Parts: sequence; structure tokens; C-alpha cells
Amino acid sequence: QVNFVVCQLFALLAAIWFRTYLHSSKTSPFIRHVVATLLGLYLALFCFGWYALHFVIQSGISYYIMIIIGVENMHKYCFVFALGYLTVCQITRVYIFDYGQYSADFSGPMMIITQKITSLAFEIHDGMFRKNEDLTPSQRCLAVRRMPSLLEYLSYNCNFMGILAGPLCSYKDYITFIEGRSYQLQQSEANGKEDTKYEQTDPSPNIAVAQKLLICGLSLLFHMTITKTLPVEYNIDDNFRATASWPVRFFYLYVSLMAARPKYYFAWTLADAINNAAGFGFRGYDKNGVTRWDLISNLRIQQIEFSTSFKMFLDNWNIQTALWLKRVCYERATFSPTIQTFILSAIWHGVYPGYYLTFLTGVLMTLAARAIRNNIRHYFVESPAVKLCYDVVTWMATQAAISYTVVPFVLLSVKPSFTFYSSCYFCLHIASILVLLIFPLKRTQKGSKKHESVQPVWSRKLEEESLLQKNNYSTTNNTFSQKQEITCRYQALKQ
Repeated sequence: QVNFVVCQLFALLAAIWFRTYLHSSKTSPFIRHVVATLLGLYLALFCFGWYALHFVIQSGISYYIMIIIGVENMHKYCFVFALGYLTVCQITRVYIFDYGQYSADFSGPMMIITQKITSLAFEIHDGMFRKNEDLTPSQRCLAVRRMPSLLEYLSYNCNFMGILAGPLCSYKDYITFIEGRSYQLQQSEANGKEDTKYEQTDPSPNIAVAQKLLICGLSLLFHMTITKTLPVEYNIDDNFRATASWPVRFFYLYVSLMAARPKYYFAWTLADAINNAAGFGFRGYDKNGVTRWDLISNLRIQQIEFSTSFKMFLDNWNIQTALWLKRVCYERATFSPTIQTFILSAIWHGVYPGYYLTFLTGVLMTLAARAIRNNIRHYFVESPAVKLCYDVVTWMATQAAISYTVVPFVLLSVKPSFTFYSSCYFCLHIASILVLLIFPLKRTQKGSKKHESVQPVWSRKLEEESLLQKNNYSTTNNTFSQKQEITCRYQALKQ
């Protein structure tokens, strides 16, 4: 863990140096690719020793598969190989070397590399094999129209900004960053008339980086002072279960799982700050012309802590992984997309039994929450006072359901997980099954209607804001491909 933090702080300094001295206006994309790759492999070697060879082996074999198989089926072979290789490494690490350890391990970066390998394989398949009209809007925007070179591939997978903690980014966004393409934006008034034209080729990330480092500091302080005083394992303590009342037990369950989250806030926010410090992650401007550096952000803390639905929590927790699951599984599944997506998420996370208990429980919770929302929510949204009461109740229910669901994820093993669930008499499992038996679950269709039917209000507001940005800021005096790419980026973010 110390190695991980030291390497990430070094990566932060390297990112500032990279943006200052190897800026795209001063250096060729070739040099930027080489330096980003070598720095990434150096950090991996320092942090994990020779286990870092797994990163190169997994990427190299996947690239070879892409070349020899061809664009028609390479996405399937790359998916099976990358996920299989990751699973084998996780099995050897967990069951042969060190069971139950949370220390930084080499399978963590491999999880991110697996996401990149599989998502890029699907993007190339979409761009070079499938017909344009057969693609969804997001697939059309992310589609890659040419095979990347080996250097570009390694740089994308193993660059120093994301090799240790990610987050996942699309290949097109990464290449756009390395090549330093700028967009000339046109600001428009609400009535559609052109106001002023300006070019912002290199917006400063300093304020965004400083804000994210502040969040990192607060999260680390919380983790080091509070988290250890509220261990999740205390939920299965025999004396606590025997003497504490149900309200006390559920309250401790909530605060102990809430206290376990800041270490993720720290790691993901620091990773986001590193990318921003290098100049990567610029998403555009809001309606006031203020820069936004959340293109590849992995979480939204406020929405997580105040989630009023199970889906709202999942949409804001590990955002890039949720997008990866949606793009490679949910949108392409031929049956039971929710179940397939949760199973893939469990396999990707690792081989601890607790992961599978968590994600199988998550399937029940997601379907039950969707059924309740579709059947009763519309009765409580007319009056602001009633809506407020509804939001408070759903917030409490969501936090209880999330905490109940993720306990096995933290405990890892079967015995303590079942000890916890049996002490709660499997109450939320039974409640979810009863909900699914009582309330009809509307059959969702692929496409926008599916997402609209289960989408929380805050997410629709974000979509409206993203759409407003798209309408207010159009690209001018640039090539058609650049216009299309920036438009696609907003559409993909909107979805």
C-alpha cells in the first residue's frame, strides 16, 4: 500500500512534468507515447516487481490475437483471453499465495488493462466490421476505424497515468489527448444567436487538480482516523449480535460500510487528479464557460452518499467500470442483461466467494428496486412535500440495501458472509423476492426507452445539462472528423 501511494504521488509529479515539458505543441505523439509507456512500466516494476511482466504479456498476446484473428471475431477471442488470463492470475494470487489480503496486488492493474483490452476490441469490431446503421449512438461514437499500432496499444494499456488505478478511458479520447487535438468552440446565447468565438486550446487543470487533492487528503484522514474504529467485521461479532437491538445493528451496519468507502474515494480521486495534471480528462465547458475535468472521473461522492435508489448508487460508484459493463455486456446481451452484467462484474472483480454473494444479491436488489420504482414512484412525485418524504424513505432504504448487499464483498469468505446474512434472517433477500412476486416487472426493451424507464431524476438532469452544452457549444473551423468526434463525446456522456 505504501508502494502504491508513493508511486501515485510520483505519477502526479510526472504528470505535471509531462504536461509542461512534453506538451503536444512541443513534442510529437510518438515521443509522448514512448515516454508515457516507459514511465508506466517503470512504476509497475517498482510497485510489483517482476509480476509487472503480466501486464506486458497480457497486452502483447491480446494484440497478437487482434492481428491474426481479424476484425470479425477478435472481440470474442480478446474478451475470453483477457478475462481468462486475469482470472488465472487472481486464482494463483488468492489460493496459492495470500488469501484475504487487501494489500496492493498485481491483479489490480490487470483488471484495468482487461477493461481496456476488451473495450478496445469491441470498439475496433464496431468500427471496422459492423455496419454503421447497426450500431447504437454510443457504439457509433466510440467506434475505432483503424487498427492501432503496437506502440499506441501499449501506451493506451500501460501509460503511467492509469496503470496503477485507472480509470478506464475510451481509446479515442486517449489518442485525442496524446495527439493534442484542440477544438475551436463557439459560444451561443440561449436564443441561438452566435455570441463570441474563442479558442481554448489548453485549459488549465490546476484548480480541478487542487480540489481533487483536497478530497484525497480528507478521505485519507477519515480512513486513518475513523475507519479502523468501525470495522465491518464487528457486524458478525457474537456478543454484538446477541446484545444489540435491530435498529442499533442496522445503524452500525450503515456507518461501518460508509466508513469503508473513503479509501476508494482516495484512490480513485487521486488517479483522476493524476490524469488531469497531465492534461487528460477535459470534458468541455458548462453553460457559464467554466472548464469541466470529469471526462474519466470514477465517482461522484455526493450522489453516492445521498442515493435514493440502488441504480443511482451504482451509476455513481466506479463509473467507468459501470460504463464498461454496459458497453461490453449489457447492451450486447441477448437475454437477461442485468443478470449477465452482474455475473461478469463478479468474475472481473476476482475469485473470492464474497464477490459472487454480493453480486448475486445485487441482482435481486436491482430487480426489486426497479419493480418498486416502476409501480409506486409516480404516486409520490406530484406534491413537493410528499416527494421529499418519499426521497427520505428511499434514501434510508437504499443505504440499508447497499450496506446489506456489500458485506460479503468486504468479508470475502463464505462462512462469515452467511453468518451475517443468517443473523439478519436473510430479511432483504426474502423482501426482494416478495416484491418481485407482488409487483409486475415491466419488460424493458433495448434502447433509450429502457434507460428512461429506470433512470433517476438526477441522471436525467445531467443528461439535459450535457445536451444543453452540446447545443450551446458547437465546433467550428476544424475538420469534419473532429466535429463528429466532439459531438459523439457529448452524446456518449449523455447516455
